Amino acid sequence: MTEPAWLPDPYILAVTGSGVLIALVAWLPLALKRLPLTLPIVCIVIGAALFSLPQTDAIRLVPLAYPEFTERFTEFVIIVALMGAGLKLDRIFSWQRWNVTWRLLAITMPLSIVAITLVGTWLVGLPPIIALLLGACLAPTDPVLAADVQVGPPRSGDEDEVRFGLTSEAGLNDGLAFPFVNLAIILALSNTTGNAWVFTWVTHNVLWELLAGVVAGWLVGRMFGWLTFRIPAETKLSRTGDGLIAIAATFVSYGFTEIIQAYGFLAVFVTALTLRHVDRDHDFQRDMHDITEQIERLAMMVLLILFGGALVSGLLAPLLWTDIVAAIVILLVIRPVAGLIGLIGHAADWGEKFMLAFFGIRGVGSFYYLAYALNHMPVEGGDRLWAIVGLVVLISILLHGLTVTPLMRALDRRQGRHPDAETSTV
Repeated sequence: MTEPAWLPDPYILAVTGSGVLIALVAWLPLALKRLPLTLPIVCIVIGAALFSLPQTDAIRLVPLAYPEFTERFTEFVIIVALMGAGLKLDRIFSWQRWNVTWRLLAITMPLSIVAITLVGTWLVGLPPIIALLLGACLAPTDPVLAADVQVGPPRSGDEDEVRFGLTSEAGLNDGLAFPFVNLAIILALSNTTGNAWVFTWVTHNVLWELLAGVVAGWLVGRMFGWLTFRIPAETKLSRTGDGLIAIAATFVSYGFTEIIQAYGFLAVFVTALTLRHVDRDHDFQRDMHDITEQIERLAMMVLLILFGGALVSGLLAPLLWTDIVAAIVILLVIRPVAGLIGLIGHAADWGEKFMLAFFGIRGVGSFYYLAYALNHMPVEGGDRLWAIVGLVVLISILLHGLTVTPLMRALDRRQGRHPDAETSTV
C-alpha cells in the first residue's frame, strides 16, 4: 500500500525536526532562566506529546526493546557531560579545597547505596543482589541533568560551595559507583557458576580499574594539554580555535581507558581536570567548554525526548505501590539524610548543607548503569527495574527542576550575588 502523496518524506521530517531541536537547544535555556522549569522537563513533555500521536502508535520505546542502543547512547551523553563538568571547575585540585567533594563521595554515596539496597530488599521485595544493583544505579548524582546546580563556564566566577560541591561530586561519583555495579554483576554470575569472586572484585574491579582510570585520565589530559598549550606556537591546538579538541580528548580518554579495562567515566573527568590545569586562564578553555556543552545539551534533549516517549509507551506500567513509596523515600529521605550526615563538621551554613544534600539529582547515569548491568547479567523482572529507575528519575527531574530556580536564586541573594548579574570572565 502506497502512502498518500501529501505525506512528507520521512527524511524531510527528520531534517525539519532536527532543525527545530537545535533551535530549542539554543533558545530554551534563556527562555527558562527565570521560570520554575528546566530544559529536561520541557524535553520530557515534548517526547510524551510526540509519541502520543497516532502516527507513532507502532513505536514502543521501552529500553528493554533496545538494550544495546540504550547502553551506548546513555554512555555517550555521560562522557561528554563529564568532560564539560571538569572543564568548568575553576577551583585548583587539592585534598583540602575539595573537602566537600570527598565527604559526598566517601560518606554520602556509600550510605546511599546501603540504604537503597535495604529499601530494595525489605520494601520492594527484590533479591539482595538485585537490590544492590538498584542501590548502585540510584546512588550517584547525575552529571547530565544537574546543569542548573553546577558551576558556570570557566572563569565565570560562578563557583560557590554548593555549585562546586554538586559539580565535582557528579563528575567523580559515576566512576566510583561502578565497582558496586560490577559487584552485583559478579555476585549474580557467581551464583550460576560457583566461582570465587572476592579476590577478582577487590583486585580488578576496585583497585585496578579505579587506579588505572585515574592514571590513564591524567596521562591523556597531560598529552592533550601539551599538544594544545605547550608545543611550539605555530602548531598549538589552541591556535585552531576549534573547541572540538575537547571532544577528541573525551573519546581518546574514554576509549584508551576502556581498552585497558579500567573505568572510562573516571578517566574522562580526570582528563578534563588535567587539561584545564595545564593553562587554567587561557581563553581556549572557554571554547572547549562551550562546544562540549552544546553537544551535551543536544544529546541530552534527544535522550529525554525518547524518555518521554518511553513513559507513554508503558515504561512505568510494571510499578507496584511499594515501588512508588521506595522512589519517594530514595529522593526525599535517603539522599538528603545521607548528604547531611556526610556534611557533619563541614564549614558551611545549614542552608548550603541542605542544598548540597537535597540536590542529588538522578538521571542519565542511572539509566546507563541499569542498561549496562542488564546487558551483562541474568535478571528476571528487568521491566520492573526499569520502571523503578524511570520513576525515580522522573520524580527527580520534576522535583528538582521545579525547585532549583527559586532555591538557587535565594542562595545567590543570601550570599550577596544578584541572580541575574552577568558573571565575570576574567
